[in-house]
Amino acid sequence: MPIDWHAETVEQLDFHWKSLLRPRLEGLTDDEYFWEPVPDCWSIRSVGDGGFSADWAWPAPEPPPFTTIAWRLAHIAGPVLGFRASSHFGDGSLTLETIAWPGSAVEALAFLDRSYAAWQDGVGGLDEAGLARPIGPAEGPWRDHSMAALILHINREVLHHGAEVCLLRDLYREAHRNRGASR
Repeated sequence: MPIDWHAETVEQLDFHWKSLLRPRLEGLTDDEYFWEPVPDCWSIRSVGDGGFSADWAWPAPEPPPFTTIAWRLAHIAGPVLGFRASSHFGDGSLTLETIAWPGSAVEALAFLDRSYAAWQDGVGGLDEAGLARPIGPAEGPWRDHSMAALILHINREVLHHGAEVCLLRDLYREAHRNRGASR
């Protein structure tokens, strides 16, 4: 029986999203969202006018800074899913210059949900030729790679960054449970 590669690539991320990642994000608080477990974390920060910005540098320093849940969720929702959905399936308007970085856990989860839905809707609309086509200039030096290769890359990014967010939630819970017990 032939393998339906389209279904496999879509289902890989969708299963992880629905069964593992998104349920683990329920109840995320602003304290968790902005928690900096070590000094000098990269995060999402207020810029004083009601807006927020993300800490980043290109190329990233070596070793890269530790990042907060806020930074990681914004990374998944913005550059990983949102920018790609916008550039490959939308009007290309979501970029580093236009993004409104989420200033709360509620805003971050809403942004994440919108970005995930836009990406999955776009990927879900691809046929075999769409999976095989080159991804083009939006992906810079990877322009000649197939859309299927990009989808698999995005899946890896969401899987590993999502796991990092879940681990940080576990660490936050334990750090605050221990603080309460020591008082």
